[in-house]
Amino acid sequence: MKSVTEGLDLDVDRGPNWLFVKLQPSRRPVPESPHVADEVWSISKRHFVYRLVLDLEQLESFPEGMMGQIALLQERLVRQGGALRLCGLSPACEAVVQECQLDKALPNHASREDAVLGEPTAGTASLDKPALATTAS
Repeated sequence: MKSVTEGLDLDVDRGPNWLFVKLQPSRRPVPESPHVADEVWSISKRHFVYRLVLDLEQLESFPEGMMGQIALLQERLVRQGGALRLCGLSPACEAVVQECQLDKALPNHASREDAVLGEPTAGTASLDKPALATTAS
């Protein structure tokens, strides 16, 4: 299913108990503050699925106001008993998530599958797991 919102194309796939929404830049200019949260929330409500993976692999950087939209969407989904997970963040987008101090609530996942399983990317895995002790002989 393909949907369009203000300069971004949304490609929506449905899996068991999850929606997968891939954001892609379109030929139209992205407005200063896109209304992605409203569009994705509407799609989620139509499907009665409130667990969502937002695949951002095609975005090199976030349009102005996008982090606010992602935070708003997460808040709506959590209030409904759902979840929002991100995957495919570029280094620039990941830096913005960290600057907004949302990297713990919305970690970057390597793939859709990892996002569904809640597996962190290789770079963040060591932050959450203790290192194994080694002994020298």
